[in-house]
Amino acid sequence: MNAIKKRFIAGAVCPACSEMDRIQMWDEDGVPHRECVGCGYADTLDERGNSVPRELPTRVNVSALKPKAADPKVQAVQFFPNPKLNKPQG
Repeated sequence: MNAIKKRFIAGAVCPACSEMDRIQMWDEDGVPHRECVGCGYADTLDERGNSVPRELPTRVNVSALKPKAADPKVQAVQFFPNPKLNKPQG
């Protein structure tokens, strides 16, 4: 079993919490990863050492587990204008 060797990077500052010396780095299949042990921030680096942002979860890329059923206590309300409350012409 190959255990992944994580190493701390001296002087590295976390981009999320700005703490120094809390960043661990390791490689998985030749792809460098880093993680802050302080706040949990993690990302992947490209071949030039730039951060590759993770895709933010949205309603498009995250499938809904189960659609919510309508609440039986909720009723639709329809508003009608009151003709007695006309604004004065002027």
